[in-house]
Amino acid sequence: MKVLGHLTVQPRLPERIGRLDELAYDLYWTWKPEARRLFRELHRDAWERSNHDPVVVLREVDQERLDAVARDPDYLAVYDDVIARWDAYRARDTWFATAADAGDVAEPRFAYFCAEYGWHESIALYSGGLGVLAGDHTKAASDLGVPLTAVGLYYPEGYFHQRVADDGSQEAVYVRVPPEDTPFTPALTPDGARAVVTVRAFGRDVRVQAWRCRVGLVDAYLLDTDVAGNHEEDRRLLARLYGGDQRTRIGQEVVLGVGGVRLLRAIGVRPTSWHMNEGHSAFMALERCRELVAQGRSFAEARELVAANTVFTVHTPVAAGNDAFPFDLARACFDGYWEELGLSAKEFEDLARADHGWGDTFSMTALALRFSTDRNGVAELHGETSRRIWAGLWPGVPVDEVPITHVTNGVHVRTWMAPAVRDLVTAVLGEGWIDGADEAGWEAFESVDPARLWDVRRSLKRQSLRFLRRRLARQLRRQEASAADLKGSETLFDPDALTIGFARRFAAYKRATLIFRDLDRLHRILADPGKPVQLVFAGKAHPADQQGQGLIASIHRLSKDERFAGRVLFVEDYDMAVGRALTRGVDVWLNNPRRPLEASGTSGQKAAMNGVLNLSVLDGWWPEGFAGDNGWAIGGGREYHDDERGDAADADSLYALLEREVVPLYYDRDASGIPLGWLKRSAAAIASVTPRFNAGRMVKEYVTRFYLPGSVRERRLRAGDAARRLAEWRGRVARSWPEVTVSARLESPAVTDAGERVVVGAEVTAPGWEPEELAVEVVYSHADDALQRRLRVAPMTLASGADGRYSYRAEFAPELSGRLAYGVRVRAVNDLLTHPQDAHAVTWAG
Repeated sequence: MKVLGHLTVQPRLPERIGRLDELAYDLYWTWKPEARRLFRELHRDAWERSNHDPVVVLREVDQERLDAVARDPDYLAVYDDVIARWDAYRARDTWFATAADAGDVAEPRFAYFCAEYGWHESIALYSGGLGVLAGDHTKAASDLGVPLTAVGLYYPEGYFHQRVADDGSQEAVYVRVPPEDTPFTPALTPDGARAVVTVRAFGRDVRVQAWRCRVGLVDAYLLDTDVAGNHEEDRRLLARLYGGDQRTRIGQEVVLGVGGVRLLRAIGVRPTSWHMNEGHSAFMALERCRELVAQGRSFAEARELVAANTVFTVHTPVAAGNDAFPFDLARACFDGYWEELGLSAKEFEDLARADHGWGDTFSMTALALRFSTDRNGVAELHGETSRRIWAGLWPGVPVDEVPITHVTNGVHVRTWMAPAVRDLVTAVLGEGWIDGADEAGWEAFESVDPARLWDVRRSLKRQSLRFLRRRLARQLRRQEASAADLKGSETLFDPDALTIGFARRFAAYKRATLIFRDLDRLHRILADPGKPVQLVFAGKAHPADQQGQGLIASIHRLSKDERFAGRVLFVEDYDMAVGRALTRGVDVWLNNPRRPLEASGTSGQKAAMNGVLNLSVLDGWWPEGFAGDNGWAIGGGREYHDDERGDAADADSLYALLEREVVPLYYDRDASGIPLGWLKRSAAAIASVTPRFNAGRMVKEYVTRFYLPGSVRERRLRAGDAARRLAEWRGRVARSWPEVTVSARLESPAVTDAGERVVVGAEVTAPGWEPEELAVEVVYSHADDALQRRLRVAPMTLASGADGRYSYRAEFAPELSGRLAYGVRVRAVNDLLTHPQDAHAVTWAG
């Protein structure tokens, strides 16, 4: 037979269930199990084949099936309930409308830029934690009614699918997903036309269109360069997430930053605050400067206005891991753009100049830090690490005063907490807890009936292990495993064994193989017939990361070792579906990065919300979350300069915890077979983590600390000539601050008793500067902190002087005792600055 061609006959939704199509295009369904059930019941095979994609299900379901469910009272009852709840969700009074104080910001609108989004496993626009965090951010913003507009990139081939061969080698497989298989619709201008903008990169004009994605009450716009008329290279520019070379990467980031701003203008969105989530979107700030320069502002004024309402969240806690490009590549990509900013090529390069450890580069993180006023890490420890890494951008500023704060990440509870756990929490705490971040009242959950919690935990474990068996069986079939191996896979993942999960990106610093450091000791832990233990691993290594791929291969080989067969398992193609199964279904969540290299590690939060106990190094969020009774801490918070020594110490701590505490506690059962001590910790994990580490609390912090204040700040700076005055002041600092000097002397004994007053004098020479424009201070700390951390500041008062020569004096009783280090500094002050250290004008007495 000869096939002449193909055509598609779309089934028609009966009027009675006609809103299924509308629901499929709102990612609200991703956090509503009942909504997902509506699509799964239509066509289970299509649901599984499409990785749970309602759009594909509605296209492939038979008309007869649709007609049948439209007459099925049970299906219709669920349908009616889902639609009613969806309508109520969109019509309700939200936190932002009723409780957020927008002040005098008339029409607040917040733009959120990120290179990847993890909303659901069927939309492969994420590689790991950064994207899933961005997805959770938009979902929480929708729950709270925050007027957020998200901007990202559309990658038709997404991130790679992982195939692990029989020898453990990783193969990256890319699958192109056409837009018609996604819940996206074309982005339109206010007059209804397809929105298309143009950016210039490497000497070519690139046309950019966008796809609109509804996330409840939030709209996300995903930029796409596969547009007719573009050069073939440009049409494939966004084919893959984190694919290609540096030329591809900088081109993608031009589309995100420059194209994202132009797209928002084209569709009529006017943000009052802008958020760059990671440095990939830093070009957004330059494009906004270019707009202002085109309107007649100087670049210096434009920079002040742009920074005033820009938030930057730094993620990577290693300077070398941040995006940076050679200057010649940046010049080639932006040739001519700097002239539109009113800059020379050298001045343009200096905007992003930073040394990442191998000489000066064009650093996206440095660019973002310089063009933002609010800057944050994603956990308290990560904020400290970021201040240390980037302190060089604020010369003369102690590490603790570097203006980078933190907002600890949280996760979207409705997405990540299993429905059975939510129902149990509701039964104990009552309705309404899920929309609040108030910790009050959560103590009640710690007294939950352990038998009920045990039933929930066992049920989740069985469900998750069945899912993992199916994934592993699919993996074995692809590897052409024997019939015996396939049969054996049906009994893998013993639901009665203590199950430890490890799932994350396979980068060397995350130390996936730390637990295999002493195989004999590990074998004794796993193989106790009375107390069996099993390890489940999942995770991808970047296709260019040979070391990470080697870690996967080593674990795969160990899974075939006769000592560990059936006790060590690796599940390929880690995605959000596998993540849900593991963070709900294992008993222990293992996390052992080299401290302090984990930025946040939100998977541990997802696990804890489901009653899974964290066994983790005190890194990322865990130093804030660990309370002693809700999990375990590996290594006691120590940091090592010698990796080998640190690995040995942390491995020993890990083994000791497993041998002495974790395994014995799990198998310590009462007469009914219930591990009461374990469940007490499990309840404590749910009660302590859920109210503090949820995405609702996180987004509220961004709104109240950054988005709204930034909106007000920019509006006030734009009024009158404030931006011009601040820009001129900075010019004055650049010209004359190098002439400022200060000398100081201790005028009291160098050894004194606690409570006694210390006197310090200083002489300041500051030509052209008046005393009210200066702050002169004594700064002191413990000697070991070397005026970098845990500072105390004693202001000095003007004693005498005029015409740029002034004498200052301070008399104070030190708040610290012991051996102290002290210094005297003079810094320029300006009321228009949010952070004093952003003056970049500080001089210390030599």
